[in-house]
Amino acid sequence: MDSPVSEDLRPADWWRSAVVYQVYPRSFSDSDGDGIGDLPGITSRLDYLADLGVDVVWLSPVYRSPQRDNGYDISDYQDIDPLFGTLADFDVLLAAAHERGIKIVMDVVVNHTSDEHPWFVESRDPASAKRDWYFWRSPRAGHEGGAPGAEPSDHPAAFAPSVWTYDPESGEYYLGLFSPGQPDLNWENPEVRRAVYEMMRWWVARGVDGFRLDVINLISKPDDITSGGPVSDAGQSTFSLGGGPRLDEFLAEMNREVGFDEHRLLTVGEMPGSTIETAIRATDPERHELNMIFTFEHVGLDAVPGGSKWDLADLPLPVLKANLAHWQDALAEAGWNSLYLDNHDQPRAVSRFGDDSPAHRVNSAKTLATVLHLHRGTPYVYQGEELGMTNAPLTEIGHYHDIESINYHTLATASGLDAATVMRSLEVKSRDHARTPMQWDASEHAGFTDGVPWIAANPNHAEINAAAAQGDPDSVFAHFKRLIALRHEDEVVRLGRFDLLLPDHEQLWAFTRTLGDDVLLVVANCSSEPAALPPDGLPPLDGATLVLGTRDDGDGASLAPWESRILRLA
Repeated sequence: MDSPVSEDLRPADWWRSAVVYQVYPRSFSDSDGDGIGDLPGITSRLDYLADLGVDVVWLSPVYRSPQRDNGYDISDYQDIDPLFGTLADFDVLLAAAHERGIKIVMDVVVNHTSDEHPWFVESRDPASAKRDWYFWRSPRAGHEGGAPGAEPSDHPAAFAPSVWTYDPESGEYYLGLFSPGQPDLNWENPEVRRAVYEMMRWWVARGVDGFRLDVINLISKPDDITSGGPVSDAGQSTFSLGGGPRLDEFLAEMNREVGFDEHRLLTVGEMPGSTIETAIRATDPERHELNMIFTFEHVGLDAVPGGSKWDLADLPLPVLKANLAHWQDALAEAGWNSLYLDNHDQPRAVSRFGDDSPAHRVNSAKTLATVLHLHRGTPYVYQGEELGMTNAPLTEIGHYHDIESINYHTLATASGLDAATVMRSLEVKSRDHARTPMQWDASEHAGFTDGVPWIAANPNHAEINAAAAQGDPDSVFAHFKRLIALRHEDEVVRLGRFDLLLPDHEQLWAFTRTLGDDVLLVVANCSSEPAALPPDGLPPLDGATLVLGTRDDGDGASLAPWESRILRLA
């Protein structure tokens, strides 16, 4: 099937100059008062996104789903869940976005389906032709199915104690790396791949402009899974059961069969645990796989090494700078970076990496954005990040909705971990912080809904909201708008070489972007104390001009707390 979108609207490599805005539909805008965001609600806010200047809207899943993992458990890839509207509503959204020059990228989950998907329902029958569309295994030798210890291996699932779920009717276990409600598809089966590609072509024909591919590096499993024999316990982690030997083959085949390159689609693969080597292979244009991937290293740096995300650790600025610079250097020649601090699975960036106190929230949100958007790659803005939205005051377990957070609380407290320590980890790291309603105005429920929201709005919406920000030339929103315009206008921002400066400085994040004779210097104070510019380690500033800064009255020899400057060197 051909895409109905003209190639003129998708010039070659258009995504290299684009800024992507992620919408988590459940929490963005509710049009019908049921407390859950929906497609008509998104359509009603497109003028806001056009004002911000973003090029792409990435929609988190809106497909039909039991919603056990907020839509990442899909039961019908070719229909819209009634919570969000209808296919007709989607077509209206797509057309309205295209009228405003905004492209739409779908979030597609093809490592696993819902256990309510017709493919899996049929697969439960051992005599079904779809039995090997999923991974079924006998109980461990010498054990009775369903008994403790009978699972084929000891690997934990992301949201459950085991990746294996027993099916008493067939007497076998099926594999689900995330939860029992999310069984993994068997990508070794060519029929599975053909069905997935057909579905994706259907969306391309409908007019979508690309795909974000959820946990796509997990589609290729290691040999002990694909062989059907005993499963090794080596690795003892959920994601050790992904990243198998056929990943590049499958991605290249997907590109070819769906027409990623042919239709000039934006493609970004979420790849937890991936190495730089994997990223280079997946994003090298000569290999015809993906445009870019989401790496997770930088969002794991504030956890104790070897522990889980919930084991909190301090994050020194030099460590964060070094990690992002390492990825910049590695993908400088072949490949492309995606740039993000916020998404639906992460706490709010200004609370995590900045200072969300009233004294510093605005400037730290601006400076984090400056640093991120001036790296080389495609920036991603998560809904509300452009307002400086913060973590919510979720102080009791009853405040939480996220399956990962609730499961962690249950397992951690059952194991004897101190309850206050468990709650502190949730208050810092829970995914629910990203999922509180978008803060549109100061009215009840932040203007998100006329009904009762599925999750409570952050009480600070009275001060932090879009209505106030759009009318304030010094707001976080206004700063994001200037950064996005700068990327569109300035080739050195899009393509310039990245060079990290002052790598060991504990307050300053400094780097240059260079394209020919054009050099931009970014210098940012990523702390809540003033920072003097050092006499050594920075290029000469004589004749430099300010391109964009967080203050107009700065002292040239020092930076105020959370002050940042973009300078064009003479």
